[in-house]
Amino acid sequence: MVVKIEQILETGLKLDEPIGLQLLQEALGGAGQDTGFRATQPSTLHASFRKVSGGVLLQANFTAHVAAPCKRCLADVTLDVPVSFTLNLVPESLARGEGVGGKDEAADDRNPAERGGSFELEDTDQEVFDGKTIDLDPIVREQVLLALPMNAVCREDCKGLCAQCGQNLNEKLCGCQPKVVDPRLAPLMNIKLN
Repeated sequence: MVVKIEQILETGLKLDEPIGLQLLQEALGGAGQDTGFRATQPSTLHASFRKVSGGVLLQANFTAHVAAPCKRCLADVTLDVPVSFTLNLVPESLARGEGVGGKDEAADDRNPAERGGSFELEDTDQEVFDGKTIDLDPIVREQVLLALPMNAVCREDCKGLCAQCGQNLNEKLCGCQPKVVDPRLAPLMNIKLN
């Protein structure tokens, strides 16, 4: 998905673009990373673009339909993850211009290791683009990853799996005895606390 700057008029530009299943799959499991989530169906990106201060303001949202194993019982869980974001897209020419006589000059005096992971807090919602076209695919990939939950559970009161036999305790109780306490630690069970 590519948007040309000349398509964005003074009144702005609104787009409803399909997000293919392949793009979502690449975001969730491509480039040698496995998030544990997989895309289940395509989505639609609802985006609006406005020209502001030499750059472009992008406001967009979509719903990512994903599935993952429950972290407690390993049953398959489907989720509809809402993704909403606002980005200030800055042309490369303006981004490079900040360093000349600006605030980035002091950062150049430090060694590269200090400079590598540092950024200004107000720059967190900025993306740099070539000044002529905006490629939405990498933006969608990044925003999907940022919106994913840390892990999925099938329900809040999920009982998980038995640690001894592996039975899914949501389906039925297994009858295993509670884990036996290590005999070396058994005297600690008799300690009375006031």
